[in-house]
Parts: sequence; C-alpha cells; structure tokens
Amino acid sequence: MTSTSAHTWSARADTAQQSLDHFFGAPGIQFLANSHPHDRGNTEVFNYWWLAHVIDARVDAWVRTADDAWIEQAIAARDNIVERNGGQLFNDYFDDMLWFALALERVHRATGEQRYLDEAIAIWDHVIAEGWNETLGWSLAWRTQQLAYKNTPANGPLVILGVRLSRLDASRDYLSSARRAFDWLTATLVGDDGFVEDGINREGDGAVDTQWRFTYNQGLYVGAAVELFGATGDDAFLQRAVQTATTAVRELSDGTVFPDEGDGGDEGLFKGVYYRYLGELLAVLAGSDSFASERVELERFLRAGTDALWQNGVVDGHLRPGNDWSQPPVEWIPYSTMVSAIFAVEQRARLEARAAGADVGADAGAGAAGVGAAAVGAPR
Repeated sequence: MTSTSAHTWSARADTAQQSLDHFFGAPGIQFLANSHPHDRGNTEVFNYWWLAHVIDARVDAWVRTADDAWIEQAIAARDNIVERNGGQLFNDYFDDMLWFALALERVHRATGEQRYLDEAIAIWDHVIAEGWNETLGWSLAWRTQQLAYKNTPANGPLVILGVRLSRLDASRDYLSSARRAFDWLTATLVGDDGFVEDGINREGDGAVDTQWRFTYNQGLYVGAAVELFGATGDDAFLQRAVQTATTAVRELSDGTVFPDEGDGGDEGLFKGVYYRYLGELLAVLAGSDSFASERVELERFLRAGTDALWQNGVVDGHLRPGNDWSQPPVEWIPYSTMVSAIFAVEQRARLEARAAGADVGADAGAGAAGVGAAAVGAPR
C-alpha cells in the first residue's frame, strides 16, 4: 500500500471519530445520546461499558495523530462514567468494570498520570476480591448476582488487563491470575478449532451457552493470547490467537463483513472488539515470519470489511453505519454501532500506516519487544 492510502484512511478515521459527536453528541450529563435519531427507547440509560469503549476509541485517535484534543475527550468520557455512576468506579458487572480499567490503563500510558493507573488497579483488586472464585475452576464470574456463572466477556479482559498491569507494576503478581484465567477459558470455552463460546453455568446446570456465537468472544480470546505472547514469547499463544481469528472469519462472516448480530444495543459493539484485537494480532504478525498466509488473509478481511463499511455507511460526509456493513444505512442506530465502526477504521488506518513504513507499534508485546521508549509508551 502507498502512503496515499495511509493518509486516506487516517483522514477517514478522523471522520469516523467526528461522526460520533455529529450524530450522538448531547448536552450536559447525557454526554452522548444512546441512539440516532434520539427518539427511540430510553435514550438516557447509562451504558457504562459503551462509554468505556469510547475512551479507547479516543485514545486510538491520539495514538494515530498525537493531537492532545483526543486525550481530552478520552478523559471527558472517563469523567462522565464516574459522574453518572454516583462518583465511583464500580458496578455489579465484572466485565463492564474491566473494560473501564483497560481504558484507564491506556489513558495512564498516554498521559503519564498515576491516578488513572491507580484506578485501573483498584478495579482489578475489586473484581478479584468480589468475583474470582473456584466454581467450575478458578476464574471470574460475570456479575455479583451470579457468582457461579462464568463467561468469556469477564475472563477475556481480565487476562488482557493482568498482562498490561504486570508490565507497569512489578510489585504485584498480576500475570499468574491472567494465565490461570486464560487456561480456564481455553479448557472450558474454546473448541478444538479455536472457536470461543460465550459462557457456562448460566442456569446453574453446568451447560455451555453454545447458542450465542458472538464476534466479541473471539476478539477477546485473540487479544488475551496476543498479550500473553508478548509477555512470555511463547509461540503457542500466538498460534491460538491466529487460529481463533481465522476461525471467526470462517464461522461468523460472509468473507467480507460480519452480519448484524442483533439490535439490542450491546450487540452493536461486538464486532468492534474483534477488530480492535485483530489489529493487535496483525501488528505482532507484521514483525514475524510465522503465519504469513494467515496474516495476508486477515489483512484482506480487514481491508474488505472497512471498504464495505465506507462504501455503504457514508452519509453527507459523515460515517453512519448499520450493524451490517454490506448494507446501506438503517433508520436507527445505537452509538455502540458507531464505536465498532470507529475501531475498525482506526485499525485500517493503522494497517495502512504500517504498510507505508510508519509502524507505531502495539501494546501487546511491548514488554517483550521493547515498543515505546518510556513506561507510558504508545498505548495501543
């Protein structure tokens, strides 16, 4: 790819980021309206975990542009979560809190401010104290009301956060819990082909929920495996990441895009999680001679999907996609859908920048490969 392509996709990433405010911006404590148009359902519902991903999206823009305005927006989203959450970090859902912690850890590395790392560690300590238990094997529960229900959405981000905290705080052993959670996921919810199921024991019967075949479970496992590869240098983790990433494309996509996974709101964010951690995997594979054919195929999928997104989702100079990027824009979308599109376009811009020789490096593997000259580094 040429530097022209890199410039084009960086500009498109700016458009995608700005489109979130254009379509969903709301005054006062609301911060972002939950939908566009703003008149469907309860638009004032507080979506804690959606806002955590908005922080991540803004940090992506800062990494790409070095424009501190994006970090200011990330911090504004952090402040909005805490304000709307009664001035505290915690809620009842361990996966929600871990998404927030992951975003806070990235803000810490972007700004160097200790308080954001302290908040991420406080969330880690809280979820371990309240949700980590031995039911069905040592692992993290989904929420405080169902401590015997374990799933990928809770344990995946626990692994990623544990590895990242282990690089920043040598006084604690985060890595052991991360590896134990990953081993539990692999043994309990990952098939021989690498496909990742959602959860187990939701009804107290020990059954696995095989009916929920979601992209974000695949993305979380990919991200967890890539982080552990970076921390350990063990190629077995990279093998698992590649297998799950390619299986997800085969099982859940039409070869170009992932179809609509549901219109309840949360589902709009699912594919964004996959694209975020696909980007982490591709950044690591770019520096490796292994898995060359898989890397080419995964890069092709990223390019094809974002091409379809852009072809079908642009409205009057702004990006306004539906949950199926192969279709024209739909009448109503939640902002979770917009955040998924932002993640994908940011990863496309990152891919094209790397192809043009402007590799900014990845979070995953920073500990092993030395990406970033200082502790804060580039918070991918």
